[in-house]
Amino acid sequence: MDSQDWDDRYAASELVWGAGPNQWVVRELEGRAPGHALDLAAGEGRNAIWLAAQGWEVTGLDFSAVALERAERLTADLPDEVADRLTWRHGDARTLEAPAAGYDLVLIAYLQIPAADRRAALGRAADALAPGGTLLVIGHDLSNLTEGVGGPQDPAVLFTPEDVLADLADRGLRTVRAERVHRTVGGEPGHKGGASGEGSEAGGGAAGGRVAVDALVRLERSAG
Repeated sequence: MDSQDWDDRYAASELVWGAGPNQWVVRELEGRAPGHALDLAAGEGRNAIWLAAQGWEVTGLDFSAVALERAERLTADLPDEVADRLTWRHGDARTLEAPAAGYDLVLIAYLQIPAADRRAALGRAADALAPGGTLLVIGHDLSNLTEGVGGPQDPAVLFTPEDVLADLADRGLRTVRAERVHRTVGGEPGHKGGASGEGSEAGGGAAGGRVAVDALVRLERSAG
């Protein structure tokens, strides 16, 4: 999908991905000392907004102008101390030019693009890390096609934790976590099984719902 396709999708409904943050973002980042964060392919901003509420100074970047307009509207309803920590930028994760100081956190959540584009985006994300910074990558796992529900049905835009590690093998990052995780999928907007969306955030187990399989990789740059 190109930027116009995403503009059309975001324009067709309110809050395509829901208002709450992704459960893996919360699991991996809750309680961490805040710093400067970059949310690549931020969409309507749910994860960036959550990070800002935790004290992070966040830049949310997306190539859909419609998604960013919605993120800005959501920001206007936030308390000033949270809204002031948010900056929205229109841009492409594959061609990101990061500031020299880098970011303490770079988040990529459900950026489902072909392998060559994914490698470009991941490389840019890794280069954007400050010393000691964390890169958190979450997405629909390839095995979701046969073992899970929802998400894109095109294997060309799915990936595995091993794919992410291979894409970043020459970037000098330390692997903290690389695993497949299971997420219970409900019927929230944009999250219906069989749709091309992320999936709901109802929980991490199979009980009481259908299960989607995600790839989760967390890496760190040396502080030295």
